[in-house]
Amino acid sequence: MRHRRALLPSLAVTTLFLAAACSSPATETAGQPAAGRGGQIEVTERPSDGTQQSLSVAAAPTAAATAAASPSGPGRRAHRTTLTVDSYDSHTRRAVIADKPKGRGSSPHSPAPNSPAPSTGSSAAPGRTAVGDVIASAPAPGAPHGLLAKVTKVIGERDGGTEVQTEPATLNALLGDDTAKGDVPVDPSSFAVDKLLPDVQVSWSKTGDVHAGPKGATVPLGSLRLDVSAEVPAAKDAPVSATASVHGFVQVAPQVDFAYGGAGSDAPPGSAYLGVSGDWTSGWSVKGRAAASTGAPLRIPFAKLHADPVLQVGPVPVVVNLDLTCYFQISADGHVTVDVEQSLKGDFKAGGTFGLKKGWTPVSSSDMTSTPVRASVSTAGSVRTTLGAEATVGLYGSVGVTADLAPYLRGEASGTFTTASDGSAPKADGTWGVYGGVDLSGTLRFQLSIFGTPVIQRSIPLGALHREWNLAGGKLSS
Repeated sequence: MRHRRALLPSLAVTTLFLAAACSSPATETAGQPAAGRGGQIEVTERPSDGTQQSLSVAAAPTAAATAAASPSGPGRRAHRTTLTVDSYDSHTRRAVIADKPKGRGSSPHSPAPNSPAPSTGSSAAPGRTAVGDVIASAPAPGAPHGLLAKVTKVIGERDGGTEVQTEPATLNALLGDDTAKGDVPVDPSSFAVDKLLPDVQVSWSKTGDVHAGPKGATVPLGSLRLDVSAEVPAAKDAPVSATASVHGFVQVAPQVDFAYGGAGSDAPPGSAYLGVSGDWTSGWSVKGRAAASTGAPLRIPFAKLHADPVLQVGPVPVVVNLDLTCYFQISADGHVTVDVEQSLKGDFKAGGTFGLKKGWTPVSSSDMTSTPVRASVSTAGSVRTTLGAEATVGLYGSVGVTADLAPYLRGEASGTFTTASDGSAPKADGTWGVYGGVDLSGTLRFQLSIFGTPVIQRSIPLGALHREWNLAGGKLSS
């Protein structure tokens, strides 16, 4: 099946969050350049008493600043800079760094909330960067997922900037002893959506703008909704009237959860957390005699979504990469005929947390309830359908956490079903039940070492979270 791609209307890639999550910082006053320096990089000294700074975590402004940390001088910390990444080659790890100030002697960006006032100084001459500088950038040409890199060599001047050789860097090189914690909603209109089935509709609602849902359905503020309808394989011996189909929708308001507890640029942070959470609503119906021909569950993705929200952590733009794959899954023996529908609502949370004593440990939770709209099962057999989403969240292009949220609907019937040879009505004797449930599983990946924590030698399972509840039931008799 040929995929059909739809790109939702969105703001610039660095304004991927709701306006309500953004703050309005005051205008920054640039310091005067030191004698003999270009004054193109603003450097902030650490407090003289060595105290930690608590950095705010919020949506990045429209023009997210580049941040840098220079190895020169004691007590230096991350600072805003007018240097930008003009291009990056992921194969050679070479970048072209340019200086693009807005006006002579002033910074084009406002300071992040709670960030200290800048002092004077520079790590290099105007338009240049120096060996040892660590640079954090929002998505840039050649680095669509953002860039966090350390300069290892200055190669030379190129058109528009200075070419440098880089190597991967870690966040503790920029955040050092500071701390930060926050949860930021993702703008639903910022997702690029790849429709994998023909009958998929996308809806969203954000502050000041609404992309209406199907048939006038109301989409809550900050939510993204996908509706899908599809035929699924039916049993070979099923009558025409038993053709199997799935109809439903997934509505989610995702947010990115981030935390960092400083311990110095040369030591692992005292704590760290990266995860994805949000409110979830879904509703779907299954009708007919579905069958999985191989005996294994039939999993059918119907949409893939991607966004690169940028968190402003003090002066540092932290680029989060968020992927969602929405799917439905059928597991059925082809014998039972069902006509079931349910609505489900709740929330979920999945991620990984780091502590110096325990290292990386998983975090997963989900609180959901469902209501049967209708439920009927005839003849003996079983069927299970899932309408879920697999989420992957990482930093600067490195995968950190994968979580599979799988709300399901299960129906089963047991007993006997006989047809008399004399042509009398069929007889059934047994019981049936319909159950709702939710599974949450996933893994932590070693790439979370981007925080500056020790490398995970193997993937760590999030642990299986499983809940099930009874929706309806009765006896089969005739």
